[in-house]
Amino acid sequence: MRWQMGEQVRGLDSQAESRQQLLQDVADFLRRKAEVEQEYSRGLEKLSERFSAKIRGSKEHQNFRKDQNLPSPLNCWYTILNQTRQASRDHGALSEIYTGHLVLRLVHISEDVGRLARKSKEMEQQMQDELLKAISELQMAMKSYQTYRIDCLNAEAKLREAERQEEKRSGGKHSDPSGSPGGAGLDKTPRRTSLRKVERLLEKRQSKFLESKLKCAKARNDYLLNLHTANSAMSNYYVRDVADLLDCFDLGFHMSLGKVLRTYLAAESRAQASWQQGLCAIEGAVDALDPLGDKSRMMEANPAAYCPPLSFDYQPHEGDEVSEVRAEGPLRNELVSRFQHIQSRLNSITLETDEVNKTLKATLQSLIDLLTAEEPEALDAFQGCQSTESLKSTGSDAGGKQALAKRRANQQDTESFYIMKFKEYLSGRSIQTKLQAKHDQMKEAIEKGAAVDRELARPQSQRIRRSRPPSRCHHQLFEGDLQAFLEASGQAVPLVVESCIRFINLHGLQHEGIFRVPGSQAQVAEIRNAFEKGEDPLADSYVQHDLDSVAGVLKLYFRGLEKPLFPYDIVPELLATAHLEPLPDRILHLRALISKLPSAVQVVLRYLFAFLNHLSQYSDENMMDPHNLAVCFGPTLVTVPAGQDAVSVQPHINEVVKCLIVHHEVIFPGANQLAGPQYEKVMALAEEEYCDVLPLETTAEEPETEGTPETPASEDEGDSQSEAVPRSGSIVQPEERFVRGIPVGWRRGERGGNRGLVPPIVLPDSEKQHNTRSSRLETDTGSSLEEPLPEPTSRLRVNSDVSRQRGGSSPIRKLASPFMDGGRLPFPILQSTQAKTFHPVERPDRWNEVSPRTWAGNNFERQGPVEKRVEVDREVARNMDSVFKELLGKTTLKHTGICDPPNHSEPPKSNPLAKKGMTPAKPASSNRALLRGKGVFKSLGNGE
Repeated sequence: MRWQMGEQVRGLDSQAESRQQLLQDVADFLRRKAEVEQEYSRGLEKLSERFSAKIRGSKEHQNFRKDQNLPSPLNCWYTILNQTRQASRDHGALSEIYTGHLVLRLVHISEDVGRLARKSKEMEQQMQDELLKAISELQMAMKSYQTYRIDCLNAEAKLREAERQEEKRSGGKHSDPSGSPGGAGLDKTPRRTSLRKVERLLEKRQSKFLESKLKCAKARNDYLLNLHTANSAMSNYYVRDVADLLDCFDLGFHMSLGKVLRTYLAAESRAQASWQQGLCAIEGAVDALDPLGDKSRMMEANPAAYCPPLSFDYQPHEGDEVSEVRAEGPLRNELVSRFQHIQSRLNSITLETDEVNKTLKATLQSLIDLLTAEEPEALDAFQGCQSTESLKSTGSDAGGKQALAKRRANQQDTESFYIMKFKEYLSGRSIQTKLQAKHDQMKEAIEKGAAVDRELARPQSQRIRRSRPPSRCHHQLFEGDLQAFLEASGQAVPLVVESCIRFINLHGLQHEGIFRVPGSQAQVAEIRNAFEKGEDPLADSYVQHDLDSVAGVLKLYFRGLEKPLFPYDIVPELLATAHLEPLPDRILHLRALISKLPSAVQVVLRYLFAFLNHLSQYSDENMMDPHNLAVCFGPTLVTVPAGQDAVSVQPHINEVVKCLIVHHEVIFPGANQLAGPQYEKVMALAEEEYCDVLPLETTAEEPETEGTPETPASEDEGDSQSEAVPRSGSIVQPEERFVRGIPVGWRRGERGGNRGLVPPIVLPDSEKQHNTRSSRLETDTGSSLEEPLPEPTSRLRVNSDVSRQRGGSSPIRKLASPFMDGGRLPFPILQSTQAKTFHPVERPDRWNEVSPRTWAGNNFERQGPVEKRVEVDREVARNMDSVFKELLGKTTLKHTGICDPPNHSEPPKSNPLAKKGMTPAKPASSNRALLRGKGVFKSLGNGE
């Protein structure tokens, strides 16, 4: 792409030189023709032959010699030379017309071509820089996404390790062969303590994994958005900007040259009627001047320079299969807010671009009228006497020169205005293209996310946020000494800075006019007072704060410091930095000045400017580019020295602050050079260690049950686990006949378009009574379904004994693992020996799968929707039954006195113990090995 861009710039230079050479040749031709008019045939023939030979040796002539589809200006020039060979006589009046008007006009056209070529080249380089900037942002977003993806994988590995430890402990718990209740009660307290430790470790690992996954999703979204933005910017540049820049380069050239040639035609037609035949050929060539055709020929002649490159493809990292912007769950609110900002900004920029386009068209028409206006004074020499004296007096008329100078000034003014509007139009269209790309991607993602959220919608757990413990630091925060506060509080970055930046990162990166629009003074004072008390009013992401007020608090803090971040003694050196050229020298000088500051101040500045750089990357949406941010933070961070004019000094300060924002990674020391917190582009919500979860109220459709207390389910369950309770919109159809492979008492159900099985514990009361009459199930620990169960409200929760003792007010929440426990079966125990189909639990994603739980060990399992059936042959079904019977036998030995529920299906005659609820124990290792060989016990988490 860089090679193509260089070829495009060199193509403009080559085209400008070619045109200037063409105009110079025509002007030289007219001068010499005026000199040799008296020589008639011989002199004119020599002249035409000279230029014909010159053209025959030119590069363009070699390129177009075989192909007669010449550019229209070159074709005109060829036609003039052919006519000149035939012309051997001319009038003396033509000499003044050639030298007094046409040559001067060609000189003006040559100047116009050079000026337009220079401005077009500058605009093309600017558009190329913007395209490269978009590609650079894409590269940075891809690196950030790869980093967070690796962190997510590491957190997932740690979580799996913690689950394996829990499995080992669970296996040790059930390995007691005696199975007597008395033996289990001796070590009950130590075992519970160990289990609590494992549960806390598992909860910590899982929260870290979910946080890393959320960060990874945000980074991937930014990467995908930047990917589509870069592709749109690249397509816009190659498809539209390049062609429009060539139009700008051609502005007025063809029309001006055509006007000169038409004047030449008029003079020649009046001079000699014998030239009429040759002039008709020239007139046809002039009429064939085609700017669009010449542009097409130029681009077709150089396909390597003007062919758009291939679009960027999404490059997944470390096995990430998501290739589109996601808007499910916690990402939805952020994307919806950002989508609204982008939509508002897109409407505004579209309206502005349309208005600029209308002005541009009107200006172009005015410029065309000026370029094609008739110049009657150019042909006044043929009026009246044809003597040399009259021609000289006519050519030197002062009024004609004034009119020409006036038209020339009007043309230049109109041209400058057109160039300014054209530049504004290109910039607006570029921003509109990038915003439209983001808008379309977000709209599609939000629509898909809304559909997914409607299917998985459930009442969220209510949170009560306890206030953060107040800080014990007694140093003044606002209008205080930064270093003294940091030393006393032990903070590397003041809480007000970190909290405000985190809040803006989560909610205000796309906020239009951030840091420029003032906030509410009352809210600013309220937030400031809270920070002064050591509290963090922005920690609760559920409390709405005005973004402009939060930004005002951040600026207020830095503006009111007792000692500015940039001391007064280095401000003159900072001002001198603004005049340093080239840019690398300025960066080195700023880096040396920053190194003189205290380490604590360097950490704060590094954190702040990294955030400002990230904020400027959303300038298409928030209209805050590095320059605008420098204008807002320049007076806040750097104080104008006493005795100097603030009006003249402030632009230099802003330039220095802008340089710090753009090149902060090079200027400030890195993590290996200066220890301290660093700004992260992708931030998660505030820590939830100050949150309690309240029990959910029962819904209108589901009656509340009395009796068994419930502990609140974990937050991650409410957000990630699929629900098995039939709700409005779901259909449960009773199956009176027994189907092979389906547990007795279970029903077919449908929810969100997915059909599957619903256990009897989640059916309505009428359905549950029908199941009780038909059959009862035992879990893997032997607890009967006859024990009283709480009616499910918005979530299924079966609490352990320890949880019941704590009660619903305990802030301790049990966090279920999102991964299937390897030591437990991912399906209910079947009693039918005639089953030939196996219904696997379908888990579409790792964090959405339902974790198994027991009742007596307090685990039971929610069956997921059945989307497919695995056909199992008779041998597999027979061995499967053996495994199930062995598990039932072990359970029955532990819990005596519990009978099997009556079964409508006739039990197999080969198993007489089944009627008593007992099953003869058989070695299950060979059976499990056989089932694994048949693919029954494979992991179902990946859709196998």
